[in-house]
Amino acid sequence: MSRVPGWLGRLGAGLTEMSERWNERRAEAERERDETESRTPSDEHVPPPPDYAPDVPARPDPALAVPWGVRVAAEAGWRLLVLAGTLWVLMRIISAVQLVVLAFASALLITAILQPTVARLRRLGVPRGPATALTAILGFVVMGLIGWFVTWQVMENIDDLSGQIQDGIDELRNWLLNSPFHVTDKQINEIAKNLREAVGANTDQITSAGLEGVTVVVEALTGILLAVFSTLFLLYDGKRIWEWTLKLVPAAARPGVAGAGPAAWRTLTAYVRGTVIVALIDAIFIGLGIYFLDVPMAVPLAVFIFLFAFIPLVGAVVSGALAVVVALVTQGVFTAVMTLAVVLAVQQIEGHILQPFILGRAVRVHPLAVVLSVACGGMVAGIGGAVVAVPLVAVTNTVAGYLRAYSRQSALRHSVRPRGATAAGPVEKPGTSEPPSE
Repeated sequence: MSRVPGWLGRLGAGLTEMSERWNERRAEAERERDETESRTPSDEHVPPPPDYAPDVPARPDPALAVPWGVRVAAEAGWRLLVLAGTLWVLMRIISAVQLVVLAFASALLITAILQPTVARLRRLGVPRGPATALTAILGFVVMGLIGWFVTWQVMENIDDLSGQIQDGIDELRNWLLNSPFHVTDKQINEIAKNLREAVGANTDQITSAGLEGVTVVVEALTGILLAVFSTLFLLYDGKRIWEWTLKLVPAAARPGVAGAGPAAWRTLTAYVRGTVIVALIDAIFIGLGIYFLDVPMAVPLAVFIFLFAFIPLVGAVVSGALAVVVALVTQGVFTAVMTLAVVLAVQQIEGHILQPFILGRAVRVHPLAVVLSVACGGMVAGIGGAVVAVPLVAVTNTVAGYLRAYSRQSALRHSVRPRGATAAGPVEKPGTSEPPSE
């Protein structure tokens, strides 16, 4: 017989035995893994710590480990950074379109003056278009006549003024020579020489400033045209423009903003109207004072005092100083001192009696806020920014106060439920109630 079948049998038996051993080892490994997974920590043998080992407390959450004050400061800090970044971007945008912003702000101020006239004509039965056209034409004609009158008076008196200034300089020189300050003729000549050299050294800058004046004139004309068109549309269609602006506000905040808008407009109208009245009183009384003191160009100086009164605090100082300087170089020291007394007396009466009585509490702004706002407005946009700064602060103060009061009243109305209402009853949605009446 052949031996091949026996060899194959032994090979098969060996493979079968090897497979059984692999199965046994696999089953044993699975049992060990199940025992390891099901074993509890108490079953493991962990040696106890020695008696002298200190107790280690559990580590707290890192967020809870930060002190409360630091967390509050951090939360407020990044929000302030976001607000500062937003304000910086906004100021960059305003600087880029400064001419348009100032023109529109001027249009708002002019509209605040003229809008009561339009409303009065509408109540008399005049249609909106003719009432707007008539008011705008009269308003711009009056402002144009004021500008023409000032220019005419300056051009008419410039020759006499130059001669009076020269005589005044000579009188001032003689007064300094005979004064107790012991000023010598050589020192006065040295000062005059330095002034002439300064003017000669800056001739190029003066010439370039004159060339830039053409650009300034073009920008001024553009701003005037923008202000005129904006004023016409605000007078004619101001209500619909405001309603369209409200659509840009989120629905939840729309009722509060809708009530704050009329309050802000009343504040702006009261501020502009009161400022015009106060400026007119200043111009009349200071103009009469310098007229009776024989100061030249009393009427143009009075008009300048009226215009500069729209810059609170700073404008009164500048216009008063201008009147005193003109009186000094034309009429002498005594007239200058009397002019200064007139200016200070009128401004004291204005600051303590006229402004609180005419402007009232609705537009009262703290003097520190006035100074800071005028300084910031002047740094950002020059004279135009200084004029717009204070009414902007007054309007912002009114809007903030109204929204704060509206928020408190809205929260109070939502917290007080009608009698018989349950917790599952309907709750009034925020922003659906009307703003509080003034």
